[in-house]
Amino acid sequence: MKKQKEIHTEYDFSKAERGKFHLPLDKGYTVHVQKKDGTVEVTHYALAEGTVLLAPDVLEYFPDSESVNEALRLLIQLMDKMPAKKYRQRKSTALQVAEGKRG
Repeated sequence: MKKQKEIHTEYDFSKAERGKFHLPLDKGYTVHVQKKDGTVEVTHYALAEGTVLLAPDVLEYFPDSESVNEALRLLIQLMDKMPAKKYRQRKSTALQVAEGKRG
């Protein structure tokens, strides 16, 4: 028979909020640490420049940076071989007209 774990009385979950810290990491996150002397240390963490977050379904196929980079390089090669009008965006005609009036 397994022994049940007891929750210590000093833990108060009455105001707990499910998923409170499950936020998108792309905007960074802030950690508040309350110290014994009553002060609060606030630290904001941001993702390093160039960091890319993969969705869980994509992560199944690309477990590391090397595999992602390899796949993207192959995709870039394919895009370069395709006709430009299909895969590259053009400026809208409205934008071209507006730019033409300036000069």
